[in-house]
Amino acid sequence: MNFLARFETERPGSGQRRSSGKHPFKSAVAGLAGLALAGLWPGLAQATEIQEITTDAGITAWLVEDHTVPLIAVEFAFKGGSSQNPDGKEGLSNLLSATLDEGAGDLNARAFQGRLEDLVMRLSFEDGRDDFYGSMRTISLNADDAFEMLRLAVSEPRFDTEAVERMKTQLIANIRREKNDPDAIAGRVWSQTVYPDHPYGKPSDGTEETVAKLTPEDLRALQQRMFARDNLKIAVVGAIDAETLKPLLDHVFASLPEKADLKEIPDVQPKTGMTETVELNVPQTSIRVGLPGLKRSDPDFIPAFIMNHILGGGTFSSWLYDEVREKRGLAYSVGSYLISRDHSGMLMAATGTRAEKAAETLSIIEEQFRRMADEGPTPDELQKAKDYLTGSYALRFDSSSKIANQLVGIQIEDLGIDYIKNRNQMIEEVTLDQVKAVARRLLAGKTPTIITVGPNGA
Repeated sequence: MNFLARFETERPGSGQRRSSGKHPFKSAVAGLAGLALAGLWPGLAQATEIQEITTDAGITAWLVEDHTVPLIAVEFAFKGGSSQNPDGKEGLSNLLSATLDEGAGDLNARAFQGRLEDLVMRLSFEDGRDDFYGSMRTISLNADDAFEMLRLAVSEPRFDTEAVERMKTQLIANIRREKNDPDAIAGRVWSQTVYPDHPYGKPSDGTEETVAKLTPEDLRALQQRMFARDNLKIAVVGAIDAETLKPLLDHVFASLPEKADLKEIPDVQPKTGMTETVELNVPQTSIRVGLPGLKRSDPDFIPAFIMNHILGGGTFSSWLYDEVREKRGLAYSVGSYLISRDHSGMLMAATGTRAEKAAETLSIIEEQFRRMADEGPTPDELQKAKDYLTGSYALRFDSSSKIANQLVGIQIEDLGIDYIKNRNQMIEEVTLDQVKAVARRLLAGKTPTIITVGPNGA
């Protein structure tokens, strides 16, 4: 699990974006993308005009249209993800993300990948805990053929035995490698400890045993349950207008079932006050410290987001960075993260340090938690955090892919089509009292759960 959480519209995925960009864009297209970065997208960051369109089949999408460069980026998401894995079939959604581009329609895996390369397009899929994501990049000249390839992957995946077994072998190899990765172990043990008997506590990538047993029939059943029109969010950015886009979206998605068949996932609070140590013969100890956090819909989320930036979210300016790295040199990287999911929220701190310094490092992290609860930030720290968070927001929109990604995240979190215009003002309006209040709410009098992985369980 990747604990470098992705911010407000947070898409808490597995941290492994699998791309059929086994065949990347050719150099000429890469040059066009560079021009986009230099000119088109910074302008969009300042005044992004989002059109909400509805196709003849009733599919809704958000479109940012600009013809400065002939590129189109498509991002979409289905509600579902690894939380929909049946018991005993952990890793199924992960395998689905790895096999959708391994042959579809009349094209086997080799032919499908070759066709993607011929069209100079990228297609990728990723599973998160609560959502399943898809992404497509193409030059506008090939839009019709690119959307057809996307349709095949979404609606007519082959799940050929050879391709499925090949991808299972790769995923099992990854699982085996992670058995000696302290960060991967810490993430897995963390989930199991704070979310026992809940889908969030199951290994999203599965285990060697569960992945080995997965079948093409399992993949087809999950794809048919999860891919539907009622749980679909779409964002398109680039050189295409609404009237051209509408029939292409219908071509890709209109044939999907009207309603998804998802199992109900209960809300859950992560358990606190738990301590787990795992012995692993490695030079460093991996540390996770966490408490219940907030869902993205919580009214206190923006004050909490600012508070966390000051605590550990600001890479070079946070309390944790200053106390753990700058003053004492105990770790190269340290931070805290708000992780908001559909059915739970967490406030997490994470670092890795020399085994003999693990206890000291852990003590400092807990001390900064208490300091934030008791004192809160100064007015100057609050203003610097606001300046950074508002000033850096445009960086989330410096490419077509990032814009589309943000727009899908905003839709998933139901933040509203005007969120981009309002977001910085919402941050500016947060008061010091609000930040201190949410710090007390999340940190005061709470005993965190602690996971350590390292020599002698230190």
